[in-house]
Amino acid sequence: MKMTSSILAILCGCLVAGSCSKDDTSIPDWPWNDPEPEPTPTFEEPNPAITELGWTNVMDTYGILPEAVNVYKSPETLQGKSAIAYIAVATETFNVWGINDSALSGSTDALRTPSEMYTEKQPTIVINGGYFYTDSGTNYAASLAISDGTLLSPNINYASRDWVTVYNPTRAAFIEHNDGSYEAAWTFYQNADQHFLYQIPAPNSWDSTPCDAPSATYPETAASLNAKNGIGGGPVLLKGGEIKNTGAEELFEANSDVAYAGNSPRTAIGVTSDKKIILFVCEGRNMTEGVAGFSTAEVAAILKDLGCTEAINLDGGGSTCMLVNGKETIKPSDGSQRKVGSCVYLK
Repeated sequence: MKMTSSILAILCGCLVAGSCSKDDTSIPDWPWNDPEPEPTPTFEEPNPAITELGWTNVMDTYGILPEAVNVYKSPETLQGKSAIAYIAVATETFNVWGINDSALSGSTDALRTPSEMYTEKQPTIVINGGYFYTDSGTNYAASLAISDGTLLSPNINYASRDWVTVYNPTRAAFIEHNDGSYEAAWTFYQNADQHFLYQIPAPNSWDSTPCDAPSATYPETAASLNAKNGIGGGPVLLKGGEIKNTGAEELFEANSDVAYAGNSPRTAIGVTSDKKIILFVCEGRNMTEGVAGFSTAEVAAILKDLGCTEAINLDGGGSTCMLVNGKETIKPSDGSQRKVGSCVYLK
């Protein structure tokens, strides 16, 4: 046993000695570079001037959005008042759906909620459009709607308080021309061959006798309305970068009907100097406690701050609604979505 132990000790000593005497410099260096760490993805805000005003990009709230569209929620106050408002900002054009009432004689087309419109077309953004009404079971458009060059309905061309004295107002329209330019302007529909576009409104007032009926030469030399897309409503809020807010001239009521002087949920559309479309909605009527809404003058100021140079007010109140990927942003003041006669949407 002792001899065997001695032999094992000698062998172990040889193995240890051999390993200690090995030339470590013979081991080659690692021939490959270590991989670079993956860079952390960074988000570059596409509209920094908007976020600098306190609006928050909420792209993570409503699912995946196309690169051309961003959605923002307002700060807690706008124009010195509590606010819940949203804007969609797009680098691509707007689209229009509306009932077919091209002669202002009524339509058999059904009114739709924005959600029903979303179900059919699956757009990224939907807002309500212009004015409309129902009489004896027939639906009527009261605002312009042009879709891909087709006139669905003109702006209504009359107004009266007593149906004895009748006025012919020019009403607001937001237009995409065939050359891709945008503008807010005033229109008057005489007939299918005489549909006029003006850079100024007819100077009507409820406190005065009616102005002359608008024509090719009044209230100024008119252009023929020939647009790719258009949506009507009123009043015009911004033109040429200046606040207009022509509710009086367009013969809306200051404190009823459109109530342009009062607080209300509002919907509006505008364009910035670098051709970004902005769709705006705000909550109102205290659906959220303390949030009364805005006047059209306040909406005009908000849109101007956001960089809009041309903008119009659309139907508001219970009609006001914005969907993002089919999800509501504000609380509708009717308690649920109202069926409407037209919608504006972004694909």
